[in-house]
Amino acid sequence: MPITVDRSLPAEGESLFKSEEKIFPEIMAKPGQKAFVFIHTVPYEGSVLLVNLLTSTRLVRKGFDVSIVLYGPAVLAASGTRGYPTVGAAAFPGHLAINEQLKTLMKEGAKVYACRFAMGALYGFGETDLIPGVIPFNPLDVLDAALTAWTEGAFQMNTWTV
Repeated sequence: MPITVDRSLPAEGESLFKSEEKIFPEIMAKPGQKAFVFIHTVPYEGSVLLVNLLTSTRLVRKGFDVSIVLYGPAVLAASGTRGYPTVGAAAFPGHLAINEQLKTLMKEGAKVYACRFAMGALYGFGETDLIPGVIPFNPLDVLDAALTAWTEGAFQMNTWTV
């Protein structure tokens, strides 16, 4: 016979966790340390891309020189033509969260790259459609960016979803 647990709902503002407890040391970048975040995922279909961008923001704030490489469907995140009913207008709260996070990253010093092949061959948009500041790149640069990260001893984070 199952036992029914009867408990009251915690009040707003009460904590269910020891959120101040941190297990691992707080690591900060040493001068000149780099991080490359490679993202190949479908934006807006889940939280992966936004979580990667939030993690990238944390890397910037820890002092890393951050490069974000958007390729495959992830290039859609860098579209500067999103919005409804007009470009730049949020149809609902959070609608443009990814676009805003990319702008925050670039404002704080991160470099954001978008693959020209994916933009044109897959999705039919050009460089002038990118969020200002996003750097378009040759598809051959995906591998060379990873090799650059490797040869420079940079931290790498890779997300690949379809």
